[in-house]
Amino acid sequence: MSNRQTKTDVILIGAGIMSATLGSLLKELVPDWEITVIERLASAGEESSNEWNNAGTGHSSLCELNYTVEKPDGLVDISKAIKVNEEYQVSKQFWSYLVESKLIRNPRDFITPLPHMSLVQGEKDVTFLKKRFEALSNNPLFQGMEFSEDPGKLLEWIPLIMKDRTLNGPIAATRIESGTDVNFGALTRMLFAHLKSKNVEIKYKHNVDDIKRASDGSWELKVRNVDNGAIERRTAKFVFIGGGGGSLHLLQKSGIPEGKGIGGFPVSGIFMVCQKPEIVAQHHAKVYGQAPVGAPPMSVPHLDTRFIDKKESLFFGPFAGFSPKFLKNGSMMDLLASVKTDNLVTMMAAGVKNMSLTQYLIKEVMQSKEQRMEALRQFVPNAKSEDWELVIAGQRVQVIKDTAAGKGTLQFGTEVINAADGSIAALLGASPGASTAVSVMLELMEKCFPQHIKAWEPKIKEMIPSYGVPLLKNPELIREIHTSTARTLELNSERDPVKQASY
Repeated sequence: MSNRQTKTDVILIGAGIMSATLGSLLKELVPDWEITVIERLASAGEESSNEWNNAGTGHSSLCELNYTVEKPDGLVDISKAIKVNEEYQVSKQFWSYLVESKLIRNPRDFITPLPHMSLVQGEKDVTFLKKRFEALSNNPLFQGMEFSEDPGKLLEWIPLIMKDRTLNGPIAATRIESGTDVNFGALTRMLFAHLKSKNVEIKYKHNVDDIKRASDGSWELKVRNVDNGAIERRTAKFVFIGGGGGSLHLLQKSGIPEGKGIGGFPVSGIFMVCQKPEIVAQHHAKVYGQAPVGAPPMSVPHLDTRFIDKKESLFFGPFAGFSPKFLKNGSMMDLLASVKTDNLVTMMAAGVKNMSLTQYLIKEVMQSKEQRMEALRQFVPNAKSEDWELVIAGQRVQVIKDTAAGKGTLQFGTEVINAADGSIAALLGASPGASTAVSVMLELMEKCFPQHIKAWEPKIKEMIPSYGVPLLKNPELIREIHTSTARTLELNSERDPVKQASY
């Protein structure tokens, strides 16, 4: 059994979109730093980043109703929608830089233009959607959004959804053409191919069994070869734990005080998928509805056109499910193993506070395919069971922690936990994660490498022109970014016969 020790500057744990993004940023900023990636599966982008394990929505708040909340005074709060949209603009700028620099090629292999829509029924929700539209459409980040209550117009926009629909009350939708479908699995694989060409060491089929602080302040990892069980020790000045649901266990093993008292709650997802060309051809959008009462925010029902391996398909879901695994390829003991003395009370409080969520998940798990088809028929009235198949999506581990809202609060979002000295950081949580990866990693770098940020700033601004600039105060810059990223990423209409030249 080998027990050799290898030193490096940076270790990235997990070969998903987050590690791919952080590695790519660092290689542009400090090309001489040595970077090692450790991934327990056989290739990159096989867990949450995989195209079959997420909805592929370039989350920019164009259609997701849970990013806008109606306040008690009746006004719609769009602050979160603005934040998520701005973060997605940052991601698009970095991807554009990579394409323009020929560091990755063929943007259409990972990003495709696709209208984003919100669809609601009933007087209350139609009134809310109209107020939401009025609040967003006046904002330069959401220019081009349309609103309609006309069933004839909706039939033009979404024929598969409107055909054979019986209307028992008002119906309305918003539509914006500047939305996207993103194949985060393909993008992750492209970024890792780029990193490999830059001499980044990528250790597939290797698992990090333990992580501890060395006497000199660096981090020592116990790494096991999954195939033969051989152990090696690897040390690094900086470690990023980007292992999706597996990050919580490694954060706990690090022993940093910032990781104390944090728990995780796993939620799995199931999609219904249709790949029949004659049905797929009738729908061209991502259409989001309202979440059922008691459902977690990531269970907002939506019917999406997806582009995977240059083939169109339709996804409907997600149906929430429960498994104690923290990763799709994880262990049934993951949840139990995450309960420690420092987070026991927090986890128990979360269990008491979220009884309705637990009941909802149990009900979802017990559903038959035909019951799921009934939910689909709320969107596609004439959907036939034989045209749709079930696909198990990825696991999401929602953060549980004590906040101002009380003990054991379930957090819906993405969160970075880092040591005070910036030597180690972990990414926890879920959506809108992948879409906002560049912003999240820039924030991580500001926290973990404050001594370098000033020197890095000119290069960061070359890659991301809006870096450090509040976009809302610069509508001209918003227009420039929209124009330049659309050109570079080839975000002309997918069904437009005029195709731009491939990069």
